[in-house]
Amino acid sequence: MKTRNLMAILLPCILLISISQAQEKPVKKTEAFAALEEYFKSQVLRISSQCLDDIKTKEDWLKKREIYKQQILEMLGLYPLPERTPLNPVITGKIEHDEFTVEKLHFQAIPNLYVTANLYIPKKSPLPAPAVLYLCGHAYPLKPDYFHGNKVNYQHHAIWFARNGYVCLVIDTLQLGEIPGLHHGTYRLGMWWWNSRGYTPAGIEAWSASRAVDYLFSRPEVDTNRIAVTGRSGGGSYSWTAMAIDERIKVGAPVAGITDLYNYVVDGTVEGHCDCMFFVNTYRWDYPLLAALAAPRPLLICNTDSDTIFPLDGVERTHAKVRKIYNLLNAQTNIGLVIAPGPHKDIQELQIPVFRWFNKFLKGVDKPVDLMVTNLFKPEELKVFAEIPTNQLNTNIHNLFIPMAQEPQIPETYEEWKKLKSDLINQLKTKTFHGWYDGEITSEPTRSSTITTNGITFEVWDFISEPHVNLKFYVLRPAKAEKINEVEIRLLDTNKWSKFSAWISSLSGYTPSPLQKLGSLANDTTELRIKPEQISNELSEKNMAIVFFAPRGIGADDWQLEPRKMTHVLRRFMLIGQTLEGMRVWDIKRAVQNVSKIDSFHAAKFNLSAEGTMAVNAVYASLFEPKINGLNLSDVPLSHMSNESPLPPDYLNVLKIMDIPVAVALCSENVTINTDIPSEKISQSTFRFASKVAQKFGWQKNLKFK
Repeated sequence: MKTRNLMAILLPCILLISISQAQEKPVKKTEAFAALEEYFKSQVLRISSQCLDDIKTKEDWLKKREIYKQQILEMLGLYPLPERTPLNPVITGKIEHDEFTVEKLHFQAIPNLYVTANLYIPKKSPLPAPAVLYLCGHAYPLKPDYFHGNKVNYQHHAIWFARNGYVCLVIDTLQLGEIPGLHHGTYRLGMWWWNSRGYTPAGIEAWSASRAVDYLFSRPEVDTNRIAVTGRSGGGSYSWTAMAIDERIKVGAPVAGITDLYNYVVDGTVEGHCDCMFFVNTYRWDYPLLAALAAPRPLLICNTDSDTIFPLDGVERTHAKVRKIYNLLNAQTNIGLVIAPGPHKDIQELQIPVFRWFNKFLKGVDKPVDLMVTNLFKPEELKVFAEIPTNQLNTNIHNLFIPMAQEPQIPETYEEWKKLKSDLINQLKTKTFHGWYDGEITSEPTRSSTITTNGITFEVWDFISEPHVNLKFYVLRPAKAEKINEVEIRLLDTNKWSKFSAWISSLSGYTPSPLQKLGSLANDTTELRIKPEQISNELSEKNMAIVFFAPRGIGADDWQLEPRKMTHVLRRFMLIGQTLEGMRVWDIKRAVQNVSKIDSFHAAKFNLSAEGTMAVNAVYASLFEPKINGLNLSDVPLSHMSNESPLPPDYLNVLKIMDIPVAVALCSENVTINTDIPSEKISQSTFRFASKVAQKFGWQKNLKFK
């Protein structure tokens, strides 16, 4: 396209608008980040205000409980539930103690996903006995480079239970088991495609716990009507999800494993938690809703008053909302709250109430307990494997656990195509972009700066993308044009916006007015060699305008965060049921809507130009904004799973629905796509599926290759 050649000319010009505005009203890092914090706070308050708010009666709860259960399974990556394949349990050794036996064993949650465990069986109590499933928190190896599993760090709990007449099964976690897997995909390793895949290690831990219950059911020593779950920290978190998905668990006492979204997002305790603590929040839940799924079963919530990652105020808010559900079910005596003094630590003041709670509801005994809690065994004594199985999936399960949508067969008829397209877009609305703003925005864009020279007008416009997200777009158009026929919106990523910053820095010492700077820059820069009147002529010939737009977090809205802080900002988006890139798709949609409101632009055709990550955002925006007529795309990633540069954007659950080639095909029916891909390489590109669909249904003219 001829207008592509304008980029080198237009950037310096548009930069001067940025310079002008920066001089008039500089945007500080603290201001941009403060706006982001207000955004998160408003989102959390909206979600939390709706959490369980519509449950007024017992009937309300019973009607919605199954819906909630399906949603949590889905958000854990467990819907539909995986097949309960044979556990293939193997006991690799036993330890005989005077009061109990410890079996060292493993089973397979799915084929070749190994769960290592220790089973404590009492010797001096009648069998079958009540059983406790103990889920481990983040306890690291007692010996460096020695993977004996975190179960050995919690053996003192199991020993108490066994001495007091309980069968206790302690299972390792994925991250810290004998066969280490990953809990730190987004927390530390930049695996943002976990969001696109709808994957969370919390789902693995929940499924392992449910399969552990299957194993307890297979043991003759266990009274299967009396099974309880507990654990602290990470183990407390897994106790919540285990109770939510498996009603065979009759009693629960999670310790220091839950708080609410306000703590996680607004107070920032997300920074102290790895990915295994959180479900993929597709349906924008607050955490009391997860906790309420335990009702009406006996539930004891335990925490300390100085826990920095599970703060007391959030625990109390969670308890209050859950207690409301227990009251509606006439089960007030089945819920308890214990607050002990101290930090985030495994202390006796929390252990004793758990032991008493289980005695009361599993044995019918309610009296003080004798506490004698101590480790008896060396870590290597409790180790299950002598050698790690070569067929294990643990280290790579994050790549395998959640199936990806396959590229669909091209329908035989256009009616079938329309149905497929409608179904896929509806899934995107409900599963991927459910966190988009659904209220009414009545504000109009406002022009905050104008410069005219040599027949060209440059403008800066402000608009509201959604509450607490105020953005800008920059307009270049012929000064005398009363009606614009075509508007090209160039989407700026961080790299492109950095050129703006470079110009601002290089011209910061300039003394002439912005208008003088503009003329001087365009005439004197040897790199351009084109005068402003030539720009004016080319725009005027086409009756065309160019708009530059950077979505949230870029440009004037740059939060300027160091990488670790940015990581936790991205994780906050997931916790409120969004991703940053998903919300940038929304911003692009809103930018097009607001640009179209400029008087002389009403009848114009709107084309988006973008490359790399932003090109994919443009594709998805075109699925939801009918004003977009064309896309000029380059360097488009092949897949949301790609690890190559440019990295694809992450959207919640998108890979359960479609991948980038299918999205391109969906928009190509109504949108003209120009790309720099040579036509002979279509079959190796993102456009392969779109090309096949276009040939099938006759809109090849919408796909234009180099």
